Amino acid sequence: MAKLETLTVRAADVFLDSLGNPNTVQDYRIGGGKTAERLGKARPLASVADDEVGEAFELLWGTAVVNTWNSRRAGVLSWLGRCRERGYEGPMLPAWAKRLVVPDSETPARSKMAIDRLIARREVHLQEKTLWRMLYETAGRAEEVLGVHIEELDFAGRRCLVKAKGARTKARRRGQAREDYVLETVCWEAGTARLLPRLLKGRTRGPVFVTHRRPGPGKVVSPRDVCPDTGLARLSYGQARALLDEHTAFRGPGAGWDLHEYRHSSLTHLGEQGSSLLMLMAKSRRKKPENVRRCFKPSPEAIAELTSLLAPGDSSR
Repeated sequence: MAKLETLTVRAADVFLDSLGNPNTVQDYRIGGGKTAERLGKARPLASVADDEVGEAFELLWGTAVVNTWNSRRAGVLSWLGRCRERGYEGPMLPAWAKRLVVPDSETPARSKMAIDRLIARREVHLQEKTLWRMLYETAGRAEEVLGVHIEELDFAGRRCLVKAKGARTKARRRGQAREDYVLETVCWEAGTARLLPRLLKGRTRGPVFVTHRRPGPGKVVSPRDVCPDTGLARLSYGQARALLDEHTAFRGPGAGWDLHEYRHSSLTHLGEQGSSLLMLMAKSRRKKPENVRRCFKPSPEAIAELTSLLAPGDSSR
């Protein structure tokens, strides 16, 4: 009976130890681990009622955003499901703690003309021009593009490898280096191809996008995040976001564009040009169609053009 009366926290630890992907372990540790602690560390799992699990879950994440609620819910479901598979008597997540529908993203899609005009402005530095054009043409995430090194650029093929969000590991162990992850390919076009050589100015190694100043003496920076030739540090997401805000926040600081808008704009414009859902999934490297759909926000002009296809055969009447 010891197996059937396993303690809640011990059951959660056994479940986490059975997972291989460190990203999954981290997500499920928060969901299953914290719920187990809330129910009571020394409490037998078989003594917990379904509604108690739901109430603990509601107290922990009842005010969280939809994506967080769904992610933590998945962790608890997997934990309790694995316990039942191993023969442990225990509760289930009640039906009323259901998965929530993810709302449409509030990130807007900018028009192609607005993007072109912003990048063409004389006061915008070459580095920002290159970054914004690359984000738009690759439809990549800002963290992915900012993490690229010069040695990884394929100038002839107009592509490079990036470590994607939630990248799968090649080996099941913790503390992986970047090379231990499965990398993904992003492609760019003529705009980025024209700007990159001008930005690099003969540099052949180190981060593509760097700050304009060297890091201070008290700042600890990883060797991978420093250009070995110039000593300049990699441009961070926060710095890149501030630079974009500087050129687009016409209503005051913090009101400008977001870096993620280039990704949404790219996918929207490709969709308006007739790209299929499968091709948009391949371009964005999204695994689920609903995630791509949330990025697709066609303009009123595109909807009007589509509506024109419904006009009578003889539209002159």
